[in-house]
Amino acid sequence: MSEPRKILVTSALPYANGSIHLGHMLEYIQTDMWVRFQKHRGNQCIYVCADDAHGSAIMLRAEKEGITPEQLIANVKAEHSADFADFLVEFDNFHSTHSDENRELSSMIYKRLRDAGHIATRSVTQYFDPEKKMFLADRFIKGTCPKCAAEDQYGDNCEKCGATYAPTDLKDPKSAISGATPVLKDSKHFFFDLPAFDAMLKSWTRSGTLQDAVANKIAEWLDSGLQQWDISRDAPYFGFEIPDEPGKYFYVWLDAPIGYMASFKNLCARRPDLDFDAYWGKGATTELYHFIGKDIVNFHALFWPAMLEGAELRTPTGINVHGYLTVNGQKMSKSRGTFIKARTYLDHLPPEYLRYYYASKLGRGVDDLDLNLEDFVQKVNSDLIGKVVNIASRCAGFIHKGNAGVMVEANAAPELTDAFLTAAPSIADAYEARDFARAMRETMALADRANAYIAEKAPWALAKQEGRQDEVQAVCALGINLFRQLVIFLKPVLPNLAADAEKFLNVEPLTWEDHKTLLANHQLNPFSALMTRIDPVKVEAMATASKEDLTATDSSADTAPAGNGELAKDPLSAEIDFDAFAAIDLRVALILKAEHVEGADKLLRLTLDIGDEQRNVFSGIKSAYPNPSELEGRLTMMIANLKPRKMRFGISQGMVMAAGPGGEEIYLLSPDSGARPGQRIK
Repeated sequence: MSEPRKILVTSALPYANGSIHLGHMLEYIQTDMWVRFQKHRGNQCIYVCADDAHGSAIMLRAEKEGITPEQLIANVKAEHSADFADFLVEFDNFHSTHSDENRELSSMIYKRLRDAGHIATRSVTQYFDPEKKMFLADRFIKGTCPKCAAEDQYGDNCEKCGATYAPTDLKDPKSAISGATPVLKDSKHFFFDLPAFDAMLKSWTRSGTLQDAVANKIAEWLDSGLQQWDISRDAPYFGFEIPDEPGKYFYVWLDAPIGYMASFKNLCARRPDLDFDAYWGKGATTELYHFIGKDIVNFHALFWPAMLEGAELRTPTGINVHGYLTVNGQKMSKSRGTFIKARTYLDHLPPEYLRYYYASKLGRGVDDLDLNLEDFVQKVNSDLIGKVVNIASRCAGFIHKGNAGVMVEANAAPELTDAFLTAAPSIADAYEARDFARAMRETMALADRANAYIAEKAPWALAKQEGRQDEVQAVCALGINLFRQLVIFLKPVLPNLAADAEKFLNVEPLTWEDHKTLLANHQLNPFSALMTRIDPVKVEAMATASKEDLTATDSSADTAPAGNGELAKDPLSAEIDFDAFAAIDLRVALILKAEHVEGADKLLRLTLDIGDEQRNVFSGIKSAYPNPSELEGRLTMMIANLKPRKMRFGISQGMVMAAGPGGEEIYLLSPDSGARPGQRIK
C-alpha cells in the first residue's frame, strides 16, 4: 500500500458580517465531502478555515450596533461555527483573520515582498465621503463598470464581466454608505507589483492547477495585461496596520488568504505532528487545495499565487472553483422564500438531506447548481429512503426473527457482490475528481441492483414456505452486506447515516477498505428507522419562515416601485375610500420605446401607446431591466389619470404598474392575453 498523502484543504473564508445561507453552504459541504473522502481512504487530510474579519463593512456595522468590531466578529463566529457544525462540516480548525498568527504572517509576507522590491508607493487620487469623513473602501463605492457598462457594480471588480479596475474608473460613482457623491483626495498608497509575475502566472495557471474553463478566463486577464495591485487602505479601517506605516492598513484581500496559513499555524500549535513549513515552505511536497466560488477567482488565481511566489512560499496544488446556487431555477429570492439561511433550513430539515442533494448535482465544473425544492423532496425520498435505507429495513427483521440477529456466512449472489467490488474504484475516482454527481449515480445504480435482487427473491414470501428458512437468511445476509457497502460509498456525504448504520451493524467506524470484505456469522444490533421521508409540508414551512425572516429584517421588501423611481415608503400606511380607488384610470399600454435616462441611477424613460395618445413615463425599474430595449413591443398596465409630475429629466405622465422587492427583482405587470393598447381595466 502506498504512503498516505498529506493534504491541506481550505474553503473561502466567510465574511464576518452576516449569516450563512444555503448558497454559502454549497461550498463548505462540497469541501467537507472531499475531505471526508480523503480521510475515509486513510490519507492525512487537514481542513482549515476562518472568518474573514476585517474591512470597512465590519467597522461600520459594529458602529451601527453600538459594539466594538471585536465583539461583532466574536458574535458572528459563534453563529457561523454553530451552523457549520450542525451541517456536519467538520473543520480541523476554524479561526479568524483577526488573530495574532495572521498579523504575524501578513507582516512577514509584506516585508519579504517589500525587501524583494515587489512593493511600490505612490500618491493615489482616492474617493472620500464628505458626509462620513472617511476614504471609501472599494466595496463602498458603486457605479457603472468602465469596461462593460454594467450598472450598480462595486469599486474593485465587476460581477458581470469579471473586470478589475480602480474605483476612480467607475462611472457615476456614489458612496454606498451615505449615498453622497464622493470627492477626490490624494493619499499615499502601497502597491504589489503583480505584472512582475506575469510569466510565472502564465505557466502556473496552465499547469493543471485550475479547471480548463477557469484557466481560460484567467488567460483573458493575463493577455489584457496585469496592473499593480493596491494593497493599502487609510484609517479609519478595521484591520492590521502596515509595518512602519502608521495610519495605513492592509486591504482586507491582502490578509484574508493569509488567513488560511494563520488558521493552520494556530492548529500546528496544538498538533505537534504537524509541521507548518512542510505545508507552506518553498518546495513543500505536501498537497494544498483551495475550494472557492467563481466570483473570487482573480484573487486566488492571480494575486494569491504571485504573493506566495514573491514571498518565497509554496503555491497551491489546485484551486477548485464552483458555480453559484440557484433555487427553483432563479436567483435566491427573499420575496419568494428561497433566500434560505442555514439556520432556517436546520430548523425544519435534517442536514444530510441537503448534503446528498448537493452531492447528486455537483460535477467538477463551474456550472451553477439549482436547488429545485420539489426535486429535492422527490430525490431524497426516492434515493435515500426508497433505495438505500429500504434494503436494511427489508432484511433486518428476518435476521432478528429467524436467526437471533446473526448474519449467516453465505454469499447468495457472488455476481452481485463482485459488481459492487468492481464499481468501487470508479466511485473513488469520481470522489477524487470532485465529480460527486457521478459518484452518487454509480452508487444509486448499485442500490437499484440490490433492491431488484431482494424483490426478485422476496424473502417475505420465502419465509412463509416450509424449508426455505436457510435461503431467507442467506438472501437477507447478502442484503445487509450490500447495504453496508452502500454506506461505505456514501459515508463522506452522509456521516450521520453512516454512524447510525455502524451502530445497527455492530461494527467499528467503516473505512473505504472495508468494502472489500463481507460480514459473516456476525451479530447485528436491533434495527430502528435510519431516515424518514421528507414531508413537503416541512419544505413549505421552511420557505414561509424565510419570508418571515425577511419581514423581520427588511421592512421595505415587496413594495412596488412608484412612477418617479422611488420605492413606496409605506404602502399600507394610508387609507383611501372606495370611490377614490374606483376613480383610478387603469389602462393597457404598449411600450413603444424604452431607454436609459442620462444622469439617473434608477429611471427608465418609457414611451407608451394608450390607444388615443402616447405618454412619456419615467419608471424606477432600471436595475431590473439593464437592457431596456427588451421591453419594447410589450404590453403593460399604467395609471393614466395620475397628475403629471415635473422632474428634472422631463414630465412623467402617469405610472406603470410593477411589483417585487426591488433591485433585480422588479417585474412589470402584464394584462391578460388578447388585451389591446388603451383598453381600460376594471
